[in-house]
Amino acid sequence: MKLRHFFIAAALAGCLTAQGAKPRYIFLCIGDGMGPGPVMAAQNYLRLASSTPDATLNMLAMPVSSRAQSWSASSPVTDSAAAGTALSTGSKTRNGMLGMNADTVSVTSIARQLKDEGYGIGIVTNCAADDATPGAFYAHVPNRSMYYEIGRDAASAGYDFLAGAHMRGVTDKKGDSTDLYAVIEQSGIKILQGAKGAENVYSTTSDKILLINPDGYGDSNEMGYAIDGADADTVGLSLAMVTKACLYHLERNSPDKYFVMIEDGLIDHSLHGNDGGTAIAQILSFDRVIGQALEVYARHPEETLIIVTADHDTGGLTNGCKATGYNAYYQNVNSQKISKGAFSDMCTSMLKNNTEITWPQMQGILAEKLGIGTSVKISEEQQRRLEDAFRETFMERTAKDEKGLYKVSNAFAATVFNVFNDATGLGFTTPNHTGNFVPVFAIGAGADRFTGTLNNTDIPRIIRELTK
Repeated sequence: MKLRHFFIAAALAGCLTAQGAKPRYIFLCIGDGMGPGPVMAAQNYLRLASSTPDATLNMLAMPVSSRAQSWSASSPVTDSAAAGTALSTGSKTRNGMLGMNADTVSVTSIARQLKDEGYGIGIVTNCAADDATPGAFYAHVPNRSMYYEIGRDAASAGYDFLAGAHMRGVTDKKGDSTDLYAVIEQSGIKILQGAKGAENVYSTTSDKILLINPDGYGDSNEMGYAIDGADADTVGLSLAMVTKACLYHLERNSPDKYFVMIEDGLIDHSLHGNDGGTAIAQILSFDRVIGQALEVYARHPEETLIIVTADHDTGGLTNGCKATGYNAYYQNVNSQKISKGAFSDMCTSMLKNNTEITWPQMQGILAEKLGIGTSVKISEEQQRRLEDAFRETFMERTAKDEKGLYKVSNAFAATVFNVFNDATGLGFTTPNHTGNFVPVFAIGAGADRFTGTLNNTDIPRIIRELTK
């Protein structure tokens, strides 16, 4: 029996017996930016374009499916700091604030409360370990960019396991080193780095671990996209790798009960870049990580609670757009071999190095990397858009780059991915967040409590009620 089918059957049986039980193993899985549109796009891809058309996302196979409102105390469109604080503490706050309510008073996260009650605590992300969502579970700062202060709060929290791409507070705004590593180590936390560091989790005797990428490796704010090979990286970390290490550590040191927050922050990054294919690949990667939590559920169905949600929707992704009418072509995603960010970097490098490239040569690259002009069919008008953007970017050098929240995209790359999205039927309304509902999925002990229309603050409140 396929693993995903097993969980569908187990869910129906386990949910009936788990109602009213007190959860001992709790997973809060947050797909950053993963609104209903991206979830549906990933499922449509599985159904229409993958090698397993009968497959269902793990999250969609869960017996409880509902929705939550995500507005913040300062705006109907939240940022990750305010949404993370709501999901971790049950308190609304203003955009940009972490672990504080709207009156700048510190509020306590469920991770802190459960730690004080003897639970093991794991906080893992594929973005920086001091980013907004993980930081909301241990930090108390009025500004999410106070990385040094957030890092000190991580040290004083004393959680069992913290993992992310890096701790940005180890350098200051001038790039000079701070004493943050020393502060972390003095608090009794063992710092491990990279894939080799993840291997060392299985042999270390330390009861508190910080797992990050090696200094100077890759982007300090992310582990890299699945579509660019991050899941197969043998040097750097991936979300699957750090989640596996976290669960091993918690099951060794706190086998009776633990709480894990798992965040895929790169779903959000890809959607900020309006990169539909990369977002789909990232959600599929995140869904496989959720499978690790479901393995715990399979062993302890009456004592495990898994909640999957998002902090907010990013990009306003639609399944179907003006260019494709009443259709969408998810098979195009199989032709995408590179993220928008990596393609943009390639183009920027060509310009910086004065690389001579002709339009026919670029057409070959587009076919190889994205299938454009071969497996991905485009119209004459879309072809003209690409040619014009190529001329303005590489020949005339008059095109203006596209500024995004996390990355500046080369002007030609921006046009290429706009055309790819249009040809596929993936529409975007904004490069920013939206105020749309976010999905909520649940399985296990107390999952029946996460029904109806929720507010994001209800999620930690219900978890606490179930654990008391």
